[in-house]
Amino acid sequence: MFKRILVANRGEIALRVIRACHDLGIEAVAVYSEADRDAPYLALADDTVCIGPGPAIESYLVVNRLIAAAEVTNSEAIHPGYGFLSENARFAEVCRESAIEFIGPPPEAMLRLGDKNAARAVAQEAGVPVVPGSNILEPDMDIAGIAKSIGYPVLIKASAGGGGRGMRVVREESALLASISSARQEAESAFKDGRVYMEKYIDRPRHVEVQILGDRQGNLVHLYERDCSMQRRHQKLVEESPAPRLPVEVRDAMCTAAVKLARTVGYYSAGTCEFLVDQENRFYFIEVNARIQVEHPVTELVTGVDLVREQIRVASGESLRFAQKEIVHRGCAIECRINAEDPTQNFRPSPGLITRWQPAGGPGVRLDTHAVAGYRVPPNYDSLVAKLLVFQPTREEALATMRRALSEFVVEGIHTTIPIHARIMNHPEFIAGRGYTTFIERELLG
Repeated sequence: MFKRILVANRGEIALRVIRACHDLGIEAVAVYSEADRDAPYLALADDTVCIGPGPAIESYLVVNRLIAAAEVTNSEAIHPGYGFLSENARFAEVCRESAIEFIGPPPEAMLRLGDKNAARAVAQEAGVPVVPGSNILEPDMDIAGIAKSIGYPVLIKASAGGGGRGMRVVREESALLASISSARQEAESAFKDGRVYMEKYIDRPRHVEVQILGDRQGNLVHLYERDCSMQRRHQKLVEESPAPRLPVEVRDAMCTAAVKLARTVGYYSAGTCEFLVDQENRFYFIEVNARIQVEHPVTELVTGVDLVREQIRVASGESLRFAQKEIVHRGCAIECRINAEDPTQNFRPSPGLITRWQPAGGPGVRLDTHAVAGYRVPPNYDSLVAKLLVFQPTREEALATMRRALSEFVVEGIHTTIPIHARIMNHPEFIAGRGYTTFIERELLG
């Protein structure tokens, strides 16, 4: 087992990894930018290293600074968390070249899965259903003909990256070329990769993902599914497990497909296979997130498996400590992502000083956060400040506990998404389990 791990991230996930390290008797080194210099969680690390100015491109995204920080602190491994460099195959390769263990999947698997179009090919190779679509769109292609053969509406998608950037819904041929051009420009700006492809647009789908976990000895399991359909502009707001109203046979087939796909590329560590489920409960693979997910605590609550600890154990060379048949799904877990955003102002980011922080608590409540009263939310990064989770035997009980927890949670000095979460939890269609990916725009925001 490792003696010291460098945590190449910030905020909530950095604190989560620090705690997992300490639970395993491992020292944790926290890196920070100048914008995060006063972050309270830094005091819990065994060592800290400043890696540059506030902008991520000058700190958390600078590979050589992270490697240097690991070397100067004698860290044997690096945990990248989520976001930043967590799915960067080159970073994983540099770690390997520097004799530092990358706590994540092998770079070879990341390369095959990190590009959405390449991942589609892997899924097809594994016999996993994909949304009907095209290869990378090139100028010399009969693009209009491709769209016609797929059938309108179609979805233009960036091959690299995620989070809804570089995506356009096209409902008629007259808007096709302009939509492709704008999607390419956005993808180039966001990911330095302007390649796009086209696929059939599925109206009102559910977004259901399967948690996978593997070791270097070839053992690979799933830890069931999470429903992540409650989104705003392709950004998840609410996640839960089990997925409501999903037939057991569909869930089982989806979980089997996820393991089969991961095995095709020799995957190990934690990862997530994401699917769309249409209104007839047909599922289609869309992408793999080759890292720990923001919503991983949902799976931890319903399976009892600490995914971050398992990542560390696998990276140290240990085998999985359980077989598929030993993983039992129990109860219902729901997570609300509490972001520093103002829902009344089109979810405009709301950085600033937190003057009051009264967290929710009590039976069945878990709060993963790095925020406290007096903490200043910086404007440089993702707006997530907390993940509020509940766990109860049934979904009805979990919803009741989440409503109670949201009513207890008081944050002042900044705006948060707590009010929109309260509306979601009280909406009759959500209560009935009839959510879909554009539900918030159509049902709550108008």
